[in-house]
Amino acid sequence: MYLDDTIVAPATAPGTAAVAIVRLSGRKALAILEKIWRPASADRAAPRTLRLGTVVDPESGALVDRALAVAMPAPRSLTGEDVAEIHCHGGPYIVRRVVGLAMRAGARMAEPGEFSRRAFLNGRMDLTEAEAIADLVGAQSESALGQALAQLSGALRERIGTLRAEVISVRAHLEAEIDFADEDLKLPSRDAIADEIGRVSNGVAILHDSFARGRLLRDGARAAIVGKPNVGKSSVLNLLLGVERAIVTPIPGTTRDVVEDLVRLGPYAVMLQDTAGVRESDDQVERIGIERTHRSVADADLIVAVFDSSRPLDHEDEAVLRLCNGRPGVVLLNKRDRPQIVSAAQLREAGANAAILPICALDVADAIPLKSELKSAVEALWSESRGEGIAISRERHRDALGAALSSLAAARESLASAMPPEIVAVDVMAAADALGSITGEVATEDVLDAVFREFCIGK
Repeated sequence: MYLDDTIVAPATAPGTAAVAIVRLSGRKALAILEKIWRPASADRAAPRTLRLGTVVDPESGALVDRALAVAMPAPRSLTGEDVAEIHCHGGPYIVRRVVGLAMRAGARMAEPGEFSRRAFLNGRMDLTEAEAIADLVGAQSESALGQALAQLSGALRERIGTLRAEVISVRAHLEAEIDFADEDLKLPSRDAIADEIGRVSNGVAILHDSFARGRLLRDGARAAIVGKPNVGKSSVLNLLLGVERAIVTPIPGTTRDVVEDLVRLGPYAVMLQDTAGVRESDDQVERIGIERTHRSVADADLIVAVFDSSRPLDHEDEAVLRLCNGRPGVVLLNKRDRPQIVSAAQLREAGANAAILPICALDVADAIPLKSELKSAVEALWSESRGEGIAISRERHRDALGAALSSLAAARESLASAMPPEIVAVDVMAAADALGSITGEVATEDVLDAVFREFCIGK
């Protein structure tokens, strides 16, 4: 629900910094700025101009900080409301004092994403652009940054707008048939309308099917490190990260849960998951860890399968091979510093179908070929999922596009069954509404809550 009050929050990250920004938005924002900030010069400044001055406590007159401030009157502001910003020194205590002064002067603390939510409600951005801001803040790689910037530029909004306009055009043809059935007008035939719906459905399906590519662009690839106990999975994770992220001991079954961390390989981000060893166990806690291993493998984009080259392959290794069968990734023959019993050829004969790399996970020099091989696997994954044009990356978008496809399929089925145009029009309009929910042309409070709760306070 939109509240016509004034909100305040730090717009910069918490902690000590050279500069922090305290942002206000609402009908009292400029008046509050006048109360708690005094310009150094009496000259009248143009809006949207940074000016030097001092932050003061209006009750005691005490000096709080020397700071810059800027006033941005509505509607030319981030939120479409009156907005003011104070650029103060970045000490946490100073920031708390400035926010506290603003609240005493009539503002309230903003909720997460409330500035962006007001921008959406005041027509300054649509929902796809708002989500792109969150993606931009959370970008972990060049690919994620590029995806967020493309969406922020309005590419997804324009594509959805085109598809929705085509759906509404179909609805207009149906409405004409309903309203002018008795008139001697040349209207599109049922077959022509069905063909048009089919063409629009193809466009919606292309965007719907781009989800895998878009998720890879935004979140990076997920790589599950799997193998039987004590083959060196945690050492492989530490080698890739360059830090002691996972506990390593000679005791089998040390890893009981999935340990995650992010590594960057050139422009790509890869979320590594060190998993519990694959084996039969009577230990209830270890069994839970093994179940989570199977879930991680099922959800992973890539598999990093680890085998001990100093020990013969056994039924547990065979279980790992079955688990990874047909999955893209890398196969590691670890512990090459020990006497070798298993060769790459034997592993290939046993069923390994990915690139095989002999390594010693305790040798930092082996991080270079390991990262190179993993990067190649990520690039291959990208080339398989690569497509043209904008890609979606949020489940909300995928669900809405799926709903639009279902409604369009129902409309075509109704046409084929010679149903009245009123029935067909209901499904066509449902498809238009589903597409409109992506940009926010059709939005409920629940949808807005779900979108903006992901934002940080001050954004």
